[in-house]
Amino acid sequence: MKLTVAGLDQHYGSAQALRGVSFEVEPGQCLAVLGRNGAGKSTLLKCLAGVLPVTRGRIALDGLDVTRAANHRRSLAGVAYVPQGREIFAELTVRENVLVAARAHGRPTQAAFDEMVALFPVLGEMAERRGGALSGGQQQQLALARALATKPKLLILDEPTEGIQPSIVQLIEDVLKRLKGALSILLVEQYLDFAAAVADGFVVLSRGQVVDQGPQSAMSRERLSRFMSV
Repeated sequence: MKLTVAGLDQHYGSAQALRGVSFEVEPGQCLAVLGRNGAGKSTLLKCLAGVLPVTRGRIALDGLDVTRAANHRRSLAGVAYVPQGREIFAELTVRENVLVAARAHGRPTQAAFDEMVALFPVLGEMAERRGGALSGGQQQQLALARALATKPKLLILDEPTEGIQPSIVQLIEDVLKRLKGALSILLVEQYLDFAAAVADGFVVLSRGQVVDQGPQSAMSRERLSRFMSV
C-alpha cells in the first residue's frame, strides 16, 4: 500500500503541532520518522491512523483520500496502528487478544494465531496468560501480533523498542525485516541503529516540520545528530 501525506497541519487548540508535513511511503517499503521528543512524531502517527483530526492537508492510501475517514474505516482499509503504551486487552488472554483482532477483520482465527506464534514463539507459550500479566517485552510482541493478525497493508509503529530488552529488540528487528516487501511500514523510532537496520528511508521532524529526509544510506549520526538523540 502506498501512503501519501501532503501538506499536513495539526493543531492542539492554538498550538500548531504539525506544519506542512509531506512524504510518501512506497508499497513494501519501510520509512522511519526520526526526531527528538516533542518533535511531533506521535502526533503525526495519530493523525495518519485517524485518532486525531488534521487541520489541513491530505492523507491518501493507494490514491484514495482518507483524510476525514474515521480510524475504524482506515483499519478496515488495511491500516494497523501500534501506539506507544501497547494498548492490549489486559484482562483477555494472549490467545483472545489475537483472535479478537483477527475476527474483527474476518480472518480465520486459529490460522491467524498460528501465524503470530510463528513470528513470536513466546506468545504460544503464554497463550492462556492474561495480557496484563506479561512483561513489557512480551506485551510489545502481543501488540505487534494483534496488529499483524489483521493482515494489514500498512503497519504504523510508534517506538516499538521503547523500554524493551536487547534480545526482544533484535527479535522485533528480525520480524520487521521479514515483513518488508509484503506490507508497507511507517516507523517512529528514537534509536538510530534500529531505524537504520530496518528502514529503506527516513524523514526527520523538528517542531512539527520535516527538516530532512533521504534514503537509508544517508542515515548517519553525523547528518542527524543535531535533530535527535543518537
